[in-house]
Amino acid sequence: MNHEISNRHFVLAGILVFAAFSRLIPHPPNFTALGAMALFGGAYIHNRIFAVLFPLSALWISDIILNNLVYSEFYKGFVLFSHSHIWIYISFVIIAIVGQLIIKKVNIKTMGLSALSASVIFFILSNFGVWAQGLMYPLSFSGLIACYIAALPFFGWTLIGNFFFCAILFGSFELAANKIISLQTVVSNK
Repeated sequence: MNHEISNRHFVLAGILVFAAFSRLIPHPPNFTALGAMALFGGAYIHNRIFAVLFPLSALWISDIILNNLVYSEFYKGFVLFSHSHIWIYISFVIIAIVGQLIIKKVNIKTMGLSALSASVIFFILSNFGVWAQGLMYPLSFSGLIACYIAALPFFGWTLIGNFFFCAILFGSFELAANKIISLQTVVSNK
């Protein structure tokens, strides 16, 4: 039993790490596996705390790499955490919880609803964060609306990315779980 659980956790962790590090591959804006990664963690990691913390940790580690290697010219010194990203982290906590609540059974309906929900949550919170910084838009209702309107082209990529990567992550794991018994969920009779 422990061997079966460790195989499952190892594969789940590998998929989440792969999804987080897919950010390092050149891609259209917001076309990443991050939303799908948070949904996937929420859906498949049964410990509710780890279901949120593991995808969040993978996001944070990939942020450290990006902020200190790719975007280092925009920061002074080593960046462990960028406070401007707090709204992004909050959105991913909520998205992982959505994965826990909506995805009880993997099918087209739950995947579609979850991918759409993740996209809307990320759009609303991340752009609220951009507006709340007060650097690009006035801190007024019209400034908030202008921020959301300017971000609409990015929403399309977020939505497409979430649908695409949900299909990849969930589909590949479900296919593997159908073939490899140790990846299937262990149901206890407690």
